[in-house]
Amino acid sequence: MTRLEKLQKIFENIDEDKREVIEPLLQDVVFLELRLDELRKLPMIRVHPDNPERQEITPAGKQYKEYMQSYINALKVLQTTLYRNGETGESPLMKALSSFEKEYR
Repeated sequence: MTRLEKLQKIFENIDEDKREVIEPLLQDVVFLELRLDELRKLPMIRVHPDNPERQEITPAGKQYKEYMQSYINALKVLQTTLYRNGETGESPLMKALSSFEKEYR
């Protein structure tokens, strides 16, 4: 089962109108997870060879920060959609996202 299929399964009980609205967001979440995974493999900070106190964020670090903010915003929308649909307890979305985090730590 692909990542997108897992997320779609979490939202399968959502009203069809809402599901049509969030479907592109699910695809974006998967896209962002892939990009974040790629960016984690790159250096985020560049240290000056003669003066280690001089450091600067790399383009990959800047991009990671931007993607992460978009990812967090998308998750908030999805989580709110689940809770407004009557989900209680630990949401399936949070369980699925936690497995993503554990994979890449």
